[in-house]
Amino acid sequence: MKKTILAIAFIAIGAVSCKTEKNKTAVSDEVKEVAKTENIINTYKANVAESTVTWKGSKPTGSHNGVVSLEKGTLEVENGNVKSGEFIIDMTTISCEDLEAGNGKEKLEDHLKASDFFDVEKFPTAKFEVASSELKDGKVHVTGNLTLKDVTKSITIPATVTEADDMVTFKSDVFSIDRTDFGVTYKSKKIDAALKDKFINDLMEISFEVKAKK
Repeated sequence: MKKTILAIAFIAIGAVSCKTEKNKTAVSDEVKEVAKTENIINTYKANVAESTVTWKGSKPTGSHNGVVSLEKGTLEVENGNVKSGEFIIDMTTISCEDLEAGNGKEKLEDHLKASDFFDVEKFPTAKFEVASSELKDGKVHVTGNLTLKDVTKSITIPATVTEADDMVTFKSDVFSIDRTDFGVTYKSKKIDAALKDKFINDLMEISFEVKAKK
């Protein structure tokens, strides 16, 4: 019975790992030139109260998920395509949604903000800047520069863009980045093989949903 339970557990962990790997976004050290446009007619300003960045991290014993707020953001949209844009993410607002207050929520949030994770005192914001985009398979594939902990990498993420009157919604697919690419190495098995099964997965899931108005 014990062997069966262990086998089921390893299968479940493997399934989660495979799903995350499937969504993994290629990261490039080459910083792209940021797109600039002179036409300001179709510029939208993010409604930060209705916009969110979601995250999910996992380890062999489970996972945690939550949100981070935008500080500000803009999008330049033309015929359903993103011409330029920038999201400034307020890392001091990291919040865990699967734990309740007084039952581990505050402890995890404080740790994520601490120096061995995202070090928000030193790096209070993260940033994503649009460099280019193309319409493909019914989605906008946006290439841009993601800056986290003062490390900038180029990534490409698929998203849908919905325009209605003077509003636009930018909703990305869930994508995964390797946190160690951005200097977040706490309990990474890649860094410390001696962790055995007490590691935290390097891949972290992220998605954007930005609602903006002209």
